[in-house]
Amino acid sequence: MSQPSTVTDATDPRLADYTGLTDVELRRRREPAEGLFIAEGEKVIRRALAAGYGMRSMLLTPKWLEAMADVIAEVDAPVHVVEPALAEQVTGYHVHRGALASMGRKPLPAAAEVLAGARRVAVLEGLVDHTNLGAIFRSAAALGMDAVLLSPDCADPLYRRAVKTSMGAVFSVPYARLDPWPGSLSVLREAGFELLALTPAEGSVTLTEAAPHRLPKAALMLGAEGDGLTARALAAADRRVRIPMAHGIDSLNVGAAAAVAFYAVNTG
Repeated sequence: MSQPSTVTDATDPRLADYTGLTDVELRRRREPAEGLFIAEGEKVIRRALAAGYGMRSMLLTPKWLEAMADVIAEVDAPVHVVEPALAEQVTGYHVHRGALASMGRKPLPAAAEVLAGARRVAVLEGLVDHTNLGAIFRSAAALGMDAVLLSPDCADPLYRRAVKTSMGAVFSVPYARLDPWPGSLSVLREAGFELLALTPAEGSVTLTEAAPHRLPKAALMLGAEGDGLTARALAAADRRVRIPMAHGIDSLNVGAAAAVAFYAVNTG
């Protein structure tokens, strides 16, 4: 157990993990390079610990000391206590949840490892929006997907906004990168998965017609918001499927589309 210590200087080196969290490009480079990510909020911090991630430190405003007392007692990590104004100065945004933790990353598993024993997986191409990525992980966890596979250019699931949006689901759904892309999709086919590309384009069949819930193993491929799957990804798929639309709407937000497809592949 570490004794919480009050910090009053925003430039204190003990707070280095939490500086400039709104600088997206800096965090994209720094967090993976330094082997850390930021968990925000009591529930997310607890879920990260439960998933086996090691804590480097916590940054708390005074009112959160009592709520996090059991965590403070259990972890061997520094606990920095700051006033809300200082937390905002350090991080660059309003820390409305009042609790942040710097967590150590785990080595990323190989795709074959996360596919072992899996029957339902999501394959994401080019998703760079952290909010959409987090929403997809939350739906994947809630709707019974076994794993998520990411193209090399997808956003980092452990970036703060993705973790926050997923409510910690990024810790409970196994994920891996597929590199090179799309050549590494072969690992799915070798594992017995049928690749279903989600696209509203002409020539696709509805999810009802495709009946993915009847497949022994199914991989649902989703592309970035707006652009969708690339031609190379579509060419690598076994079938193209779509969600039927009404009232002249041509497509859904990728997060909403993922949730619909995840439900369909698990329940029919």
